[in-house]
Amino acid sequence: MRHVDCATVDYISTRDTAGTTYKFTDILLTGLSPDGGLFLPVEYPQLSPEQLDSWRTLLAERGYAALAAEVLKLFIDDIPHADIEAITARAYRTPVFNDAAIVPVTKLEDDLWLAHLSEGPTAAFKDMAMQLLGELFEYELGRRGRHLNILGATSGDTGSSAEYAMRGRDNIRVFMLTPAGRMTPFQQAQMFGLDDPNIFNIALDGVFDDCQDVVKAVNGDAGFKAKYAIGAVNSINWARLLAQTVYYISTYLRVTESNSQKVSFSVPTGNFGDVCAGYITKRMGLPVDRLIVATNENDVLDEFFRTGQYRPRSAAETQATSSPSMDISKASNFERMMFDAVGRDAALTSDLFGTKVNGGGFDAEDFGGADVLDRIRDAFGFCSSSSTHADRVATIREVQERSGVLIDPHTADGVHAARAVSGDVDTPVVVLETALPVKFAETIVEATGTQPEVPERFRGIMDQPRHVTELPNDADAVKAFIQDSIEGK
Repeated sequence: MRHVDCATVDYISTRDTAGTTYKFTDILLTGLSPDGGLFLPVEYPQLSPEQLDSWRTLLAERGYAALAAEVLKLFIDDIPHADIEAITARAYRTPVFNDAAIVPVTKLEDDLWLAHLSEGPTAAFKDMAMQLLGELFEYELGRRGRHLNILGATSGDTGSSAEYAMRGRDNIRVFMLTPAGRMTPFQQAQMFGLDDPNIFNIALDGVFDDCQDVVKAVNGDAGFKAKYAIGAVNSINWARLLAQTVYYISTYLRVTESNSQKVSFSVPTGNFGDVCAGYITKRMGLPVDRLIVATNENDVLDEFFRTGQYRPRSAAETQATSSPSMDISKASNFERMMFDAVGRDAALTSDLFGTKVNGGGFDAEDFGGADVLDRIRDAFGFCSSSSTHADRVATIREVQERSGVLIDPHTADGVHAARAVSGDVDTPVVVLETALPVKFAETIVEATGTQPEVPERFRGIMDQPRHVTELPNDADAVKAFIQDSIEGK
């Protein structure tokens, strides 16, 4: 029997016109809704000034894990509070994370801060959510006596973060799709170097969006999904975003002294997951001013926020860039924000993302015109900018020279975007770090003339044998591989 010790919390799908509701642990294991939509809470819990004050003290006295537990309790009513506290304590601790603060914050220059999200085992911000997901999955599967086969797609860091979080866990297998040849050598080594019996790497002949489409196609086969217990760790899984909301809150509390202060965030993003978490905290009442969407040359999101036109690119149009984790031209989590923007109209959301996106995209007239676009920019706080390779190289060099801090190319996109929109932002800006520079050595050498330092825990990683299966860009081929791997063929 499930224990309930907080207010009732229910979830709905962005495409379900019937209004069916779900519990947290059900959507945790399901990932994608059966109708193809994404899950969101029926209502966003609201933060009071008194609650923020108490969390400010809690973070200072008991640390990140304790804060994470309090945030999760607002969104989960089917896991006992004591168990939530134990789960976050296991997820956010040293030596799993290198810094006891878990997410330390440093000042780059006046009114520009850096939130360090790369202290985890794979040196990428994805560890912040994946370490929690690993604990949640193992807890709930054990409670139900079930197993789960996770199918995911990665453009760079999600894969290794998921695999390091899930390796060796009971009742879990991970099947991770990667775009063949599109990740850096270090990223490939992190993933393909793992030799665990529950980890399966698949190099797909395509780009990240192809990998993501295959994941959705497999999830869309209800019979296969049920028979083989397919789940998700990509940011389509609500629990990923929930985990990410915590570091927005902790960062806000670290860089402010009172709740009267507002802060903006500059977020490198391709799939709209990281910045969507920030949007959720703003809707909860965290004093967030602007959410700066930082893109690279694959500027689908920047184009939307500037023009109101959302036009996903084809695989052929998706550029391979020096910030490869953002080489994405179809932003899955964008649907969550748009669902709110159109007044939670599930039928309209389903038409936009289930039909129009597949036909080339949509523009403002398709979702309510200038009024809705103004709401997204003003009430929701979004603005954006894009970067080129030259911008990234120049930013990496300039930040190191001025601040003595070495940043990776994705974080450089965030710094560049913060500066590009500075004339329209009146509050301090926190750039969310994406990864450690060692993962992108070629670009770092170009920018600084020196190799980035290799942390001790990664020494020898490039010399490990590789464990990966190459497959065509075909959902049936992926399903056959999953079936054979599970059944031992």
